[in-house]
Amino acid sequence: MVITHHGGQCFKVTFGDLTLVFDPVNKGATLPATRFGSDIALVSRNHLDMNGVSEVAYGDKVPFAITGPGEYERQGVVIQGFSSKSNYGLAKGQAEALNTIYSVDLEDMTLVHLGALADTELSKDARESIDEIDVLFVPVGGNGVLTPDEAHKLAVSLEPKIIIPMHWSGMGEPKALEAFLKSAGTAGERVDKLTLKKKDLVGRDGSILVVTS
Repeated sequence: MVITHHGGQCFKVTFGDLTLVFDPVNKGATLPATRFGSDIALVSRNHLDMNGVSEVAYGDKVPFAITGPGEYERQGVVIQGFSSKSNYGLAKGQAEALNTIYSVDLEDMTLVHLGALADTELSKDARESIDEIDVLFVPVGGNGVLTPDEAHKLAVSLEPKIIIPMHWSGMGEPKALEAFLKSAGTAGERVDKLTLKKKDLVGRDGSILVVTS
């Protein structure tokens, strides 16, 4: 499995011939639009910064789009989506928006992408359904999503093997990543891309990896 960061909350996950993307960036968004092909596209929040499904229909790939809570299976990948709340990019007069947390099982590993989450705790349904988390993508930017301190507290409580901060590159409050790392008391480990196998998780216990974009 290879994980690359494409700014904001957008991560591409490739394994074999299959490509999955979390929160592809749409045209007209805060960040440049995503431009690569994907087989599966997961959208946590219906916002231009995260709902660019059309931008990952590229080459011979047309993505199977998942845009909300539920249970899904596609090409051997098992996906669960759980309802939560976001305050990111609200329209005038809008009090809150739906955010979907995704749990993805593939290659004997569980990836959990929290999306543009504002809730400081997961719902009972999500807590009961998500077991051991291997890789956790957590928003740290504040301004409608978790603040750096809230993000650290939630991430630690979920006991993942690896924590990947997001919503700091191209969006979020200035120096949000630095504040998150300060809360965690670590400089983290920076990588251009993360190549991961199940055996690589041995000895990991809440390791923070910053995947640069």
